Amino acid sequence: MRPELHGGQQRMEGAHDSASRSVPSTPYLLLLAGPLLFSIIAFSQLSLVEEGLVLPGRFVPVAVLGLCVWGGAWALHRWLPAHDRLLLPLAGMLAGLGLAEVSRLAPSIFLSRQMVWLVLGTGALLLVALVPRSLRWLRRYRYTWLFAGLALLSTTLVLGVNPSGVGARLWLGAFGVYFQPSELLKLLLVVFLASYLEERREALVEVEARIGRWRIPHPAFLGPLLLMWGFSIVVLMWQRDLGAALLFFGVFLAMLYAATGQSGYVLVGLLLLAGAAAVAYRLFDHVALRVDGWWNPWSEASGRSFQIVQSLLAFASGGMLGQGLGQGLPTAIPVVHTDFVFAAIGEEYGLAGALAVVLFLALLISRAFHIALQARRPFDQLLATGIGALFGLQSLVIMLGTLKIIPLTGVTLPFVSYGGSSLLTSMIMIGLLLHISGHAGGSGKRSGVGHGG
Repeated sequence: MRPELHGGQQRMEGAHDSASRSVPSTPYLLLLAGPLLFSIIAFSQLSLVEEGLVLPGRFVPVAVLGLCVWGGAWALHRWLPAHDRLLLPLAGMLAGLGLAEVSRLAPSIFLSRQMVWLVLGTGALLLVALVPRSLRWLRRYRYTWLFAGLALLSTTLVLGVNPSGVGARLWLGAFGVYFQPSELLKLLLVVFLASYLEERREALVEVEARIGRWRIPHPAFLGPLLLMWGFSIVVLMWQRDLGAALLFFGVFLAMLYAATGQSGYVLVGLLLLAGAAAVAYRLFDHVALRVDGWWNPWSEASGRSFQIVQSLLAFASGGMLGQGLGQGLPTAIPVVHTDFVFAAIGEEYGLAGALAVVLFLALLISRAFHIALQARRPFDQLLATGIGALFGLQSLVIMLGTLKIIPLTGVTLPFVSYGGSSLLTSMIMIGLLLHISGHAGGSGKRSGVGHGG
């Protein structure tokens, strides 16, 4: 009888484990409910402010967000149970804020487009996270991916358009749909750097050359890396996409330091950045305009410094708790729904809301670095590090720019600013982090959010 009882007990335990895996844990469900609860409150407030009553049609974005977050969570729980359980709720919270801000700040057609891009981004996230058994397909064809991205970016030099009709032609468009290749190229460059640095890490550290008394990395190993990175920068400078060029430079230094541990690279890189900034100030009029506007915006508050002055006034009027969603004047800032969405948050949500956004982004970035530490393969470690650095630098550059701490560069706030290309690329990066965490033993248990009930 004892063996039968023992076998029956094993079957009961197996059935319990299976049932436990089929239903997400209560803490995880609470995390997933956060984006929906926030979005319901935000769109209810917008409806009350703009129409005077709560209209059911205003909750279509909430339904789309719920489909993406809860549908994505179910698929990940079903087929990738060891994934990091904080990534999707954090991305969902920021995306929900982005939908509310686009609804508040931009024409209605922009909200419809953002919802479509969110659905497409969620599909891409699940495809990247669930379909490949490993990321070898990314690592093996690093030059193919990078050259494809550069070729796509180069087409904007001939076929590029600007949806607003003025400014740099950084988009490819057809039938009312626009895509910015530089957004995808940022991710492809991270993939290239992760693959190349994994393969050449020891050579970059151990094999040296000399110029007199100075020891430098051997050109045979550092040269191809600098060549590909430099070509990317030249194309972006040619396009006048200086924000993307700055991100490329920062991510390049961060990943080079992560791979080699050589702080000298960072120091030399910062000196080169200072020199390049001085040259760009002399050669490019639009760079000089932004630097001069940053240095003393009040002298031309109604002219070329109008945006940054209005941004500062928005932060000042927000105070501690803000004017309330829909009750400030952030639309006085031109293109506020893209470059200056953080100023709109500061005005209508106040310092508390701005710090909350910083906290959510900091948590997302910290999860990326945590996943890098837990990853088993060097390529996965460097890829997660590069994604975390890209999220961090992009967020930091645009937030500091709207606060006039550094000159403004035209980049988006991840998940929050309007922009389909940016949202799609950000969702793909989250998918890569989910894939790495799910195939490295997972970090759901370490994050305090269990896998089962």
